[in-house]
This record gives sequence, structure tokens and C-alpha cells, in this order.
Amino acid sequence: MEQLNTTILLIDDHPMLRNGVKQLINTVPHFQVIGETGHGIEGIKLARALDPDIILLDINMDEMNGLDILRHLRNKNVSSRIIMFTVSDDKADIITALKAGADGYLLKDMEPEDFLQSLQEIMNGKLMMGEAIADIILRYMREEQPVTLQNHDMQLLTPREHEIFNLLVQGLANKLIARELNIVESTVKVHVKSIFKKLNFKSRMEMTVWYLQNKE
Repeated sequence: MEQLNTTILLIDDHPMLRNGVKQLINTVPHFQVIGETGHGIEGIKLARALDPDIILLDINMDEMNGLDILRHLRNKNVSSRIIMFTVSDDKADIITALKAGADGYLLKDMEPEDFLQSLQEIMNGKLMMGEAIADIILRYMREEQPVTLQNHDMQLLTPREHEIFNLLVQGLANKLIARELNIVESTVKVHVKSIFKKLNFKSRMEMTVWYLQNKE
């Protein structure tokens, strides 16, 4: 099967690190960095204009905190997979990011080959984070009450949106959903944004957690 290109936007206010990450990503033929910036407001504009598959977003930025950028993007129904890429392993940052709609959380001290593998697994539908961070999240989830939705909320979805919802919770990326349903990717993105809005989900991770908690 032909490998589909994965588009990536970098939002990080450290130019040297951003350049190094871009060079590393560009060693993989089907990864493509289509935008980069060290400024939060510009990052928000680029995310909405470019609609990348993945956004790598730092937390600790001078001009605008990465968590605020994340909240803004999710409030605008940006459907990209947003991965926090940071030095912070603080539990509060991790939980806040995931509750605000992050699809994963990676630390900058990871090995280059592990980083590239993580990007690939994100596009294969996995919810990506390091082992220590996953442990923090699992403990948090055990302490939280399951998220519930009334049946009538699911009935807000159109038949096509139900199809796409079922593929989303299996972890399929937009490109793969488009291929599966024989429709264009831009149409998938429109449906994904509509599903998030109707069901009040901020991210694929939140949607998948709900699905796993509530399926029979």
C-alpha cells in the first residue's frame, strides 16, 4: 500500500531545537514539515491555515503558554493531532494538557529514533506518551469518574458521522479514514470537526477514552 504523506507543524520558541527537530523529521520521506514558528499567535494562525496532520507544541514558551495555545486551537475545532513536545514532566502540566485536548505528550530528552517511531505510531492511531507519563495518566483516570454521554447525544450524528466516529475510535488518521470511505480528506476533516462539536469532545484521546469506558 502506498505510504501517505504526514504533514507536521512545529510550534516552539527555541530556534536551534526547532531546526534540529525539522532536520530529523525530514530524514523520513513521508514526513513533511509544512510550517514552523516560535510565536504562539502565529502558531495559531498557521495551524488553522495549514491544517496539518500533527502539531508539535512546546509548553514553556515566552510569548504565549503552550497550554493556552492548545486550548485556543481546540476551541476553534482544529482537528490536527496535537502533541505536547516539552521538557516538563510535571503531573499538573500533563493532566492539564490532556484535559485541554492534547493527543499525546512527549519529552524532549527522548532518543531520536524513538521520537520518529512515536510520530509514526501517532499516525497509526496510537495515543502517544512515554511510559512514566502513561503511568501518571492511568492513575489519574482511575481516580476520575467515567465521562458519560446520553444516548440522544450520539443521535445528533449523521449516518456518515457515525461511520467516521467508529473509525476515529479505532485510531485511524484522517487520511486513512478518507481512503477507507473513498472520500477526500478535506471532507473527513469537516466531519471530524462537526463530531467534536456535537459531542463536546476536545480531542481524539478524550473521545477514545470515553468510547473505551462506555462500550459494552
